[in-house]
Amino acid sequence: MGLECLIVTRDSTLIGHLQASLGTHGASLHLRQDAASAIELISRRHLDGIVIDCDDVDGGAQALSALRGAPANKQTLILAVVNGLTSAEEALNLGADLTISKPIQQTRLRSILDAAVPKMKREHRRYFRYDVDLPVRFQNPLGETCTARMKNVSEGGCAIKLIDPVRLKGVVTVEFELPSVEPQLFHAKADVVWSDSFVMGLRFLYIDKDSGVALQTWLDSLEAQFHLRELTPRTH
Repeated sequence: MGLECLIVTRDSTLIGHLQASLGTHGASLHLRQDAASAIELISRRHLDGIVIDCDDVDGGAQALSALRGAPANKQTLILAVVNGLTSAEEALNLGADLTISKPIQQTRLRSILDAAVPKMKREHRRYFRYDVDLPVRFQNPLGETCTARMKNVSEGGCAIKLIDPVRLKGVVTVEFELPSVEPQLFHAKADVVWSDSFVMGLRFLYIDKDSGVALQTWLDSLEAQFHLRELTPRTH
């Protein structure tokens, strides 16, 4: 799975420039033409990069702080495109990592994205989700416990589907067994960062040292399996 980026603009010329530049890195693009739908998207999923057209999308500049404040996208790289109403300094203060001004010069945009993509890839590595199906146990701050099925996992967190009706909020204790020849119990504190019906996303806040080492070893094995599947010729 490659990079995923959100593009918030109504400017077809800008879209063309971004497709040409990000396409060389194999990125898939999610296009939104208004701030509200962009905010709705990032409230329920993680993106590796966001490009927002501050002045040519209604509420674009104001949406910057909302995009930056979304729990699942706090570390996501944001490129702000400005066109006279918003200054580069204002865009940076609102949460952008990088800025570029219209009219867009393809060579300038490409150089900015070439510098930004390595950070996007690091974020992708931190957040990349491996599909798994494991039982997980939780305890909320009130001492209530519940069980769930893990849907996917990364270095930074996991997505789960609740089995019991107990609602999870805030910081919770997470436990599950890491599959191996000698299964090891993973123990961590996590924060609920998004919720969609009974499916929730959690960000690991604190991981026991032994659990962290075991998790990374397991993820390395999952990555090796993933790449092996990608390299294996498919038969029809």
